[in-house]
Amino acid sequence: AWLPPKWTLPEPRGSPCPGGDITQKGYEKKRAKLLAPYVPQTQGRSCLGWNHLPLPWLLKVLRRPLGAVLVLRRFPPADIHTEAVQAALAKHKEQKMALPMPTKRRSTFVQSPADACTPPDTSSASEDEGSLRRQAALSAALHQSLQNAESWINRSVQGSSTSSSASSTLSHGEGKGTSGSLADVFANTRIESFSVPPDVTATTSTPSPRPAAIDLPPSGIVKGMHKGSNRSSLMDTADGVPVSSRVSTKIQQLLNTLKRPKRPPLKEFFVDDFEEIVEGNIPQPDPNQPKPEGRQMTPVKGEPLGVVCNWPPALEAALQRWGTTQAKCPCLTALDVTGKPVYTLTYGKLWSRSLKLAYTLLNKLGTKNEPVLKPGDRVALVYPNNDPVMFMVAFYGCLLAEVIPVPIEVPLTRKDAGGQQIGFLLGSCGIALALTTEVCLKGLPKTQNGEIVQFKGWPRLKWVVTDSKYLSKSPKDWQPNISAAGTEPAYIEYKTSKEGSVMGVTVSRVAMLAHCQALSQACNYSEGETIVNVLDFKKDAGLWHGILTNVMNKLHTISVPYSVMKTCPLSWVQRVHAHKGNLGRIHNFSLEFSGSKRGALKSQMPQTLLAPPWQISRFEVIMQSRDTEHTSFCCCCICSFCVLPRPGVPGAPLPGRAILSMNGLSFGVIRVNTEDKNSALTVQDVGHVMPGGMMCIVKPDGPPQLCKTDEIGEICVSSRAGGMMYYGLAGVTKNTFEVIPVNSSGSPVGEVPFVRSGLLGFVGPGSLVFVVGKMDGLLTVSGRRHNADDIVATGLAVESIKTVYRGRIAVFSVSVFYDERIVVVAEQRPDASEEDSFQWMSRVLQAIDSIHQVGVYCLALVPANTLPKTPLGGIHISQTKQHFLEGSLHPCNILMCPHTCVTNLPKPRQKQPGVGPASVMVGNLVAGKRIAQASGRDLGQIEDNDLVKKHQFLTEVLQWRAQATPDHPLFLLLNAKGTTVCTATCLQLHKKAERIASVLCDKGHLNAGDNVVLLYPPGIELITAFYGCLYSGCVPVTVRPPHAQSLPRAPGVVSKAACILTTQTLMRLLKSREAAGAVDVKTWPTIIDTDDLPRKRLAQIYKPPTPEMLAYLDFSVSTTGMLTGVKMSHAAVSGLCRAIKLQCELYSSRQIAICLDPYCGLGFVLWCLCSVYSGHQSILIPPMELESNLFLWLSTVSQYKIRDTFCSYSVMELCTKGLGNQVEMLKARGINLSCVRTCVVVAEERPRVSLTHSFSKLFKDIGLSSRAVSTTFGSRVNVAICLQGTSGPDPTTVYVDLKSLRHDRVRLVERGAPQSLLLSESGKILPGVKVVIVNPETKGPLGDSHLGEIWVNSPHTASGYYTIYDNETLQADHFNTRLSFGAAGKMDTGHLGSARTRGNERHDALYVVGALDETLELRGLRYHPIDIETSVSRTHRSIAECAVFTWTNLLVVVVELCGCEQEALDLVPLVTNVVLEEHYLIVGVVVVVDPGVIPINSRGEKQRMHLRDSFLADQLDPIYVAYNM
Repeated sequence: AWLPPKWTLPEPRGSPCPGGDITQKGYEKKRAKLLAPYVPQTQGRSCLGWNHLPLPWLLKVLRRPLGAVLVLRRFPPADIHTEAVQAALAKHKEQKMALPMPTKRRSTFVQSPADACTPPDTSSASEDEGSLRRQAALSAALHQSLQNAESWINRSVQGSSTSSSASSTLSHGEGKGTSGSLADVFANTRIESFSVPPDVTATTSTPSPRPAAIDLPPSGIVKGMHKGSNRSSLMDTADGVPVSSRVSTKIQQLLNTLKRPKRPPLKEFFVDDFEEIVEGNIPQPDPNQPKPEGRQMTPVKGEPLGVVCNWPPALEAALQRWGTTQAKCPCLTALDVTGKPVYTLTYGKLWSRSLKLAYTLLNKLGTKNEPVLKPGDRVALVYPNNDPVMFMVAFYGCLLAEVIPVPIEVPLTRKDAGGQQIGFLLGSCGIALALTTEVCLKGLPKTQNGEIVQFKGWPRLKWVVTDSKYLSKSPKDWQPNISAAGTEPAYIEYKTSKEGSVMGVTVSRVAMLAHCQALSQACNYSEGETIVNVLDFKKDAGLWHGILTNVMNKLHTISVPYSVMKTCPLSWVQRVHAHKGNLGRIHNFSLEFSGSKRGALKSQMPQTLLAPPWQISRFEVIMQSRDTEHTSFCCCCICSFCVLPRPGVPGAPLPGRAILSMNGLSFGVIRVNTEDKNSALTVQDVGHVMPGGMMCIVKPDGPPQLCKTDEIGEICVSSRAGGMMYYGLAGVTKNTFEVIPVNSSGSPVGEVPFVRSGLLGFVGPGSLVFVVGKMDGLLTVSGRRHNADDIVATGLAVESIKTVYRGRIAVFSVSVFYDERIVVVAEQRPDASEEDSFQWMSRVLQAIDSIHQVGVYCLALVPANTLPKTPLGGIHISQTKQHFLEGSLHPCNILMCPHTCVTNLPKPRQKQPGVGPASVMVGNLVAGKRIAQASGRDLGQIEDNDLVKKHQFLTEVLQWRAQATPDHPLFLLLNAKGTTVCTATCLQLHKKAERIASVLCDKGHLNAGDNVVLLYPPGIELITAFYGCLYSGCVPVTVRPPHAQSLPRAPGVVSKAACILTTQTLMRLLKSREAAGAVDVKTWPTIIDTDDLPRKRLAQIYKPPTPEMLAYLDFSVSTTGMLTGVKMSHAAVSGLCRAIKLQCELYSSRQIAICLDPYCGLGFVLWCLCSVYSGHQSILIPPMELESNLFLWLSTVSQYKIRDTFCSYSVMELCTKGLGNQVEMLKARGINLSCVRTCVVVAEERPRVSLTHSFSKLFKDIGLSSRAVSTTFGSRVNVAICLQGTSGPDPTTVYVDLKSLRHDRVRLVERGAPQSLLLSESGKILPGVKVVIVNPETKGPLGDSHLGEIWVNSPHTASGYYTIYDNETLQADHFNTRLSFGAAGKMDTGHLGSARTRGNERHDALYVVGALDETLELRGLRYHPIDIETSVSRTHRSIAECAVFTWTNLLVVVVELCGCEQEALDLVPLVTNVVLEEHYLIVGVVVVVDPGVIPINSRGEKQRMHLRDSFLADQLDPIYVAYNM
């Protein structure tokens, strides 16, 4: 066989080449195409890899034998690793599990046009359920697997990831077999029927067709999670949600992935208390885990330092010797950006210029009496990476002047990554002077005045330019003081810790000298040799070899800057060839880049090649076949304290090599890999211990106990050549530089202090040292140790080239829920499509899971070039981690896998078999616990001399007031400008009501007891219409007037009424074309407008036969989306008004201001009823007027000197947010709230303590008393249970344990206790009201330490539910319920709470926790949405609002984003983290939406069920939907 000369056949590599971007797969395709004509086609043999070619034939093709291939890397080279990854992915291929792809709005991150291809004509869909799903992992070796039908069908079902249309995704593709597989996924539900996706726990639910009319769901299913075992009952909770919506499909896919078992099973325990949970979360030892079996190691010594007769007494003396005797010998050659030599510094020049600089520093910077610098001071060296010459002069100038140089990086911007920490280093070293070049100084960022900006965290620096023209020549009689090397500091080298803090390692002069001697001996340096250095010359090996040891041995260093390596990867090899260099010091980038140009390498290689052990293998594999038989490839392990090179002696033994089990390494134990070759790690030794040094291995955590011989630990070195301390940090120094190893019993071994190297490794046979990683890259997850570099290598082996940049992957761990979680962040290529990115991400997850047996918590892709960089262009890991935790990383793709990773959750609570309620009560009594009950003042004991008491009906009270005080003003209505637009006296109200009653009788032909709908805006017309209905014997129903958009949602109660009373404006809307198009107007009753009423007197005012007759209907939509109406009798109305009058001390002379919606509940009672009963004047402020004038409510209260005012949470929130920063303006307007005695928030929920506290605090400057603000509590069955009165004690607050609440227990804790919740009393219980706390399931009374359902009994309780369709299911549940023993007649409020009797004070307190309907039952515990929402809202400044609900056992969190859309994906990990940390729950879906999407009713309550239905119907137009795996 023959190949044309121009066809060069490259070696197979798994790594892509920066020049040509060819992957393993692409390479194999190309090679197979080239070789096709020459390959003998043997039966069953393919030519997809080298292994498949016959070896003799292959050798013929190559024309020469292959050289030996040695692996000198900590992890396997890319091709070996790629094979392992592909094998791991192939296992996953069998499962064919589709992962739901996130939904992203197109405007958020447009990366590439959507895929517009047509599916290939094939019918390879399999028959099992997996035919619908995307394969969980695709083997990279089979390049055609992407073209099969499954991927097309999956794409069709999932829809375009960038589209946010609400249409069913079934229309996107029509591959064969789609309908069958869809039916499988939808679990026997018909596509065209309207029902919910199946619950993960039941796949046999039958579809329930959507009811034709609005109905009230039965009681068992009102909750977020259903009661009982009837799974089909869940179907009713989302009426109108088409099952074929894209969201439902994706949730089903998510549920399918979650059915797979987790790797470690959940721990079999359940505990409540924090201490026990922490104890339980300590990883339990795996009985099968390998344990170290060797003996305890003994410290290993290196060869003794040789005695050299002419060794200089100090490094400065060596410089003086070469500078005066060998002045023309080259010392340092610098290259320009093209790789050509630009300047060569001779030893003579180095000596003379260093001398000039030393003289200038000591004598020319200040006055003779006050010099700026004194020997021993620290000086910063700020030199760019492409100017080694100036740096070397400055470094030696400082040494000669006896000042201590501190080399740092050039700051590029005011907010450099890690810049603040560098500032901390400069400050702790007391640096006030910085040396730099003229060019560098000009390039530093300047202020407008031309001064250098003050860098963040930096001390104020004086900048000194060290170019020769600015230096003063030293007098002939001046000589630097060169003494023998002692323990005084020579220089400070900075080191960045894992957390990002920067510390200065102080190196003494004697250590610097000993270090140079040890390096010279280990590397066999001899005078006049040439070395090529591509490392950073300011620190680590680049400094030790290229600047220090260089001068000691009169070497010639060729410095190749990093920028040259990027543009011309072969520059260092060309330099080696040109200068016939004996040593090449190389860095990871030089290997990566040079490897891509292997075809051009025909040059002579250096005699010795030194590199870190994990950076050399790929290069050596390339070079072994390039005529480099005489090259010694050596590893050197680098850290700030030691170098462990292999002597480059010809004829030295071959390097040692070990193939270790990754599983063993994760437990810190050395085991030869015998089982799975995919999870093996090949490591090579890094040589022997440094000459003159000693080494031991200690356990990485805890006391420095010596490891056993087969155990991995941290390498510790004892040598005269290392650093001596962290400058200015005595505490950290002791832990790092003064380590005395101890044996297993804890007693010290010897007295020699060791220095921690920050490297992990072990000592192998023959005292060879092996390094397996760095402490900084250690990730300890569930007690097992993993290495960040290994995980990066695995990620790169998954065909990364199309999706991400190779050198731009960061791996770190974050602490979430008592364990470390792995996070992978990579920069995505701009041309990568959504599908490619998502597929790469899911493959990476599978590969890491298979090879490392660890789950990735979060995988994020960020736009190209956005990760914080280190000075040499790498990723600044600690800064990236900080951005991730702060929510400022701005990813463009993210995949969270908490379900896979979080395996240390407590076991779900099992419901215990019920104990009888009588037994519970007896048990409570025996235990000394009180029964949880509370009551208001007894009505019988209250003296009430009011004349009103003799009137049974409100109509009688109004008639009496019209006669007794006809001109007394009852109501005053204000507009947005604060001016009075309407008033009503007692007589005016009576007369108008009479006229409306006569119209109802004449026009409407109504009978007593008929329902009349009142459609009015908030105002006095509503009140007159209400009393008009009572006068005529009709039953009024107040309904919020519809907008043109909300007409289709007008409640069914309207069509069931006998008549509608409204204004002319609203009447026109109801009879408009829009209304006719939206609803069937024919079904509506007679509509009467009350604007122009005839002056006709009513013949007789209707008087009900008994007080139990129906007075009015109160309709309201609950937060669970249920429209419910309750019947209010005349007796209840009178009782309610009397209780409020007594509690608030309302009399004719009083004024109150009301800023509430007047359509239901206590808002309606205060707006329409109380003034007539008590005779006080009500100033009415419609809440919608505040939208145009925020000052309206507060200015009214101030102007009229109101003592009592009522508002809703939405009004209070509007004022807090809108006026919070305008208090000075309120003062300027003369607004003063010191008159306010009570400001009551009307609500049917748990008091929002944070909002009321904020309101009190904000407006205390304009006189608002901190005691004034309080809340009410009412429910559907009893609109006013608690109301803070004018007298009596302030509402009390308690802190309860949040974890206990989930178990339905109330445990009081101290303020500031972890996981504590502040509960406030909901005002005082009204007179005549009795409350008892009941177990919602057994209906038995509970002790006061339990959370239960609030049952109430009072004279003003509603008489029952009014159901439109005669569905009385809720009636029995809430009204006339009985305790399982004891008194009857209690009403079930549907709220959970706790009651406490306050002893002799007779002040019983009721603490409301939340609505039972809204609670989420997850993991056997009861959660309240508001608690989760509170946690989520405070995680990021851009979260405006938040709501949670459950769907098929998944927790869905919806957050409103008030920042830019770039921040949308930042919220996903933050939300997941906080819910896991604080509530022990895993979020299933995170939905990011625009502000205002979460529906909120007029009372300021979130309508979570409406939100859920909109989400499932794909109607939210979300910015981003993340499905957590």
